[in-house]
Amino acid sequence: MSGLNLIKEFCASLPEKPGIYKMIGDDGELLYIGKAKNLKKRVPYYTKSDLPLRLARMVFFTRKTEYVITKSEAEAFILEANQIRLHQPRFNILLKDDKSFPYIKITTDHQYPQIMKYRGKKLKDKSLYGPFASSPDVDKTLNILKKIFKLRSCSDSYFENRKRPCLLYQIKKCSGPCVDKISDEDYKASVKYAISFLEGKNADLQRELSKKMQVLSDNMEFEKAAEVRDSIKSLSYIQLKSGEDFDGFKDADVIAVLSKNETYCVVVFFYRAGQNYGTKTYFPSHAEGADEQEVLSSFVGQFYQTRGCPKLIISNVLLADHESISEALQQLHGVKPKFNKPSFGANKKILDHVMMNAKESFERHASEVAKKSEILSEVQVLFGLKEIPTRIEVYDNSHIMGKFAVGAMVVAGINGFEKNEYRKYTIETNTSSFGGDDYQMLREVLTRRIKRIKSEPSRLPSLMIIDGGKGHMNTVAKLFKELDAHIPFVCMSKGEKRNAGGESFHMPTREAFTLSNDQSVMKYLQVLRDEVHNYAIKSHRQKRSRAISTSLVDMIPSVGSKRKKLLLNYFGSFEAIKTANIDELTKVEGISKSTAQKIYDYFRG
Repeated sequence: MSGLNLIKEFCASLPEKPGIYKMIGDDGELLYIGKAKNLKKRVPYYTKSDLPLRLARMVFFTRKTEYVITKSEAEAFILEANQIRLHQPRFNILLKDDKSFPYIKITTDHQYPQIMKYRGKKLKDKSLYGPFASSPDVDKTLNILKKIFKLRSCSDSYFENRKRPCLLYQIKKCSGPCVDKISDEDYKASVKYAISFLEGKNADLQRELSKKMQVLSDNMEFEKAAEVRDSIKSLSYIQLKSGEDFDGFKDADVIAVLSKNETYCVVVFFYRAGQNYGTKTYFPSHAEGADEQEVLSSFVGQFYQTRGCPKLIISNVLLADHESISEALQQLHGVKPKFNKPSFGANKKILDHVMMNAKESFERHASEVAKKSEILSEVQVLFGLKEIPTRIEVYDNSHIMGKFAVGAMVVAGINGFEKNEYRKYTIETNTSSFGGDDYQMLREVLTRRIKRIKSEPSRLPSLMIIDGGKGHMNTVAKLFKELDAHIPFVCMSKGEKRNAGGESFHMPTREAFTLSNDQSVMKYLQVLRDEVHNYAIKSHRQKRSRAISTSLVDMIPSVGSKRKKLLLNYFGSFEAIKTANIDELTKVEGISKSTAQKIYDYFRG
């Protein structure tokens, strides 16, 4: 029994309890995960005759069903979102970009706290400020903080070994605590001011700085008073430049959901301490036939699964089950957010601002998709594909005479490069004695990839492009025959000067050919080739650097291999170990004070 009949029988056995349900296809592929307040009432929806095409196809492919009972609807929401994030079922609405967001961290374990960019899971740490939408957004705020408050940004090991001020002190972006250019009391005051700024207490901060400037002026310390005056001017300029006064608007995520032709755009603005910490735009996949509430609910579940949430979430769509979602987020992060769809006031003003940005993002995306669709149509015609390619996988290897060999795969489609789908392969075959056997490396990478594809049919590529010539083509054709793989592929070899221009294409079904560099499809294919080439080189260099660091660490006497590994994992590089002081070394698990002393003495002769 399968498909509709299977689901009808499944409905008869369901309890009237909250939980999640799973639709499973051939070879155990997880097709769809859903949640329900009442499983008995929810699942019969999939037996209707007027289902959206996406869900109708899911029902058709279903070969097995399962359900899990939960204590509450909130628990079902958490479990569903977690399972979707882990398994990425092909008929669920998916949030592709699942990267963590950066924060600003002010350390608390040093006499002179350090200010730094931070990515990590410790979202409840009170010394973290954010999240920021991107690294550039963090860098901009860090630059302001260093310029106004002159906090140090160097590592503890670098700080301990300074004998004279660094360049940041010279350009007035650090107060030079490493060489006693500022007193302990004054530095602590600067840290306090920076925290006030990050918490949005700008009015209080400016009043406090004004008092400090007056005291310094009365004491005839005019140079220091002038520095404080410059800080006040900078703060005033920042507030004026932001141009956003939302009448006490503090911490919130503002989310706008827009749709057109069954494509959805979700834009999130991060506001913390009354300041805009950047914006992020998403285009969820597999949202055909869904409504805005379904898209937003799925987005919120996946987005906040691994990220902290503020006390207020403003959106242009109010979720029907927002109370249970609030409870779920409280279980995850200890914060129960309030969902709000404003119709007037400051919240409405900021939502209108976000909606305007969302519409612009949507228009840009639609224009880019149209261009890419045109290019992908040209790729289809060029290589004689049965349909427009929606997933193109591009492969390359990088090594030095067979050493530190790495295989790389990048993925491109209708939305451009899908960086969360990139993969790098540590090549295990030892080919260094032959100076590097590209064909054997390629066989290893593609063998592993084909085996993976067979367990993940939803990741089946429309086309594979391999960096290489006729020999690579023959290797791939032979391998695909052995593995019974039927995937269109083409090998792309470099021109005579081994750079962009004059590339040849090799396919088993036709003679080698080339294209004019003026053709847009040729430029597109060159971009794909360059992307995988750069990714392969980057991965190779990372592997080589790690190997070099490891070999240098092996030189440290009286330290076993296990401790050397712990040292390298803790400090990240040989240079960091070399410059660490005894206290820092003893923080590593298994490194006693006497061992730390030996390591310290070894590096200092």
